[in-house]
Amino acid sequence: MKKRKIIIIGAAGRDFHNFNTYYRNNQAYEVVAFTAAQIPDIAGRKYPQALAGELYPHGIPIYLQEDLPKLIKDLDVDECVFSYSDTPYNTVMAVSALVNAAGADFSLMGPKSTMIKSVKPVIAVCAVRTGCGKSQTSRRVAEILMAQGLRVIAIRHPMPYGDLVAQKVQRFAQIDDLVKHKCTIEEMEEYEPHIARGNVIYAGVDYEAILRAAENDPDGCDVILWDGGNNDFSFYQPDLMITVVDPHRPGHELSYYPGEVTLRLADVVVINKIDSADYECIQQVRTNIEKVNPGAKVVDAVSTITVDKPEAIRNRRVLVVEDGPTLTHGEMKLGAGIVAARRFGAAQIIDPRPYAVGKLAETYSIYPNIGHLLPAMGYGEQQIADLAATIECAQCDSVVIATPIDLARVIKITKPHTRVEYALQEIGHPDLEDILKNFKLQTGI
Repeated sequence: MKKRKIIIIGAAGRDFHNFNTYYRNNQAYEVVAFTAAQIPDIAGRKYPQALAGELYPHGIPIYLQEDLPKLIKDLDVDECVFSYSDTPYNTVMAVSALVNAAGADFSLMGPKSTMIKSVKPVIAVCAVRTGCGKSQTSRRVAEILMAQGLRVIAIRHPMPYGDLVAQKVQRFAQIDDLVKHKCTIEEMEEYEPHIARGNVIYAGVDYEAILRAAENDPDGCDVILWDGGNNDFSFYQPDLMITVVDPHRPGHELSYYPGEVTLRLADVVVINKIDSADYECIQQVRTNIEKVNPGAKVVDAVSTITVDKPEAIRNRRVLVVEDGPTLTHGEMKLGAGIVAARRFGAAQIIDPRPYAVGKLAETYSIYPNIGHLLPAMGYGEQQIADLAATIECAQCDSVVIATPIDLARVIKITKPHTRVEYALQEIGHPDLEDILKNFKLQTGI
């Protein structure tokens, strides 16, 4: 029987997972290419044979998504599988129109085809958009479970931008492991907070191999915590699914893929940032939760902010640096740094765009709506160097660092600077402690 030719449309994460779980050893299909979007410098590489398996002795080439129509025709492609996240519905359907016009079928893969079953209880923390507060929710869940004496192993949504074979299974138990695995700033932002709290975190490329390693971690494992990325749904079958929503972007929970999927799958929905959002926006989000998932438990929460040096903000002209992906494809214009700058009396929040150099200048061109914020882009050495140069060039009195890691540890900042940290705090009941107590009783852990 003729094999069905497939292109997987992705961004170095969900696409590789979909291939590994469904296509890798499937004789009915031939994946002829991946295409890459969202992440710089991915195109032109290959998904290597060591990961692709015996059916792909030469690996699988990765092309730019903009080449998709030509690839469909040149490779006689039957079907294109859309496999990346944090995408507005109109963009998903625009890609489907492009694919259909080129002659191929267009599809999306769901949990039944892609979720892996663990032998351990699994809690999945996901979000409807990048920047909702998913990571701080994951950390809060880990803290509660660890306080109950449970050994928590976190597994993070993939960010494999380097040597894919070397990144097949990565274990992070101490800060030195971040250097060992040559982590980008984006990876450090997600891994370091877990390490600092004393729980092991895994990541990489092959998420079945990662899961089996985590289940048998040398330090022991009672619970797997899926720490989701973007607004993707879990790679593992969850016993408890928590989804975070953001009232600063009301309506997005019903208009982004696969964010609405995560909302509909949720056992628990956390409405974060209710201290800094408008009442009408909070109510709109509540209404939308009730509309698509009326059985979910709803937890209200605030994102508490602390600043180590308030004097570096008060009456100063400040440059605010925020988490990169939150500002780019997350489209956030109000992060913890802006809230802190306003709360602690900054004289002015300066516009970094006139000072942006190199890759950062390109980022502003690709994402023109970022505004008066500096995204901490760090997918590679050149981006990190350009970030440092932009901060150095900026005409400001001080720098407000609102990234999940201490950016001053990664790049040299000669200007006065202060670090903003943020954590999830539930308001009222039910809270996450109530929910996790019931989870522990139900699973018998």
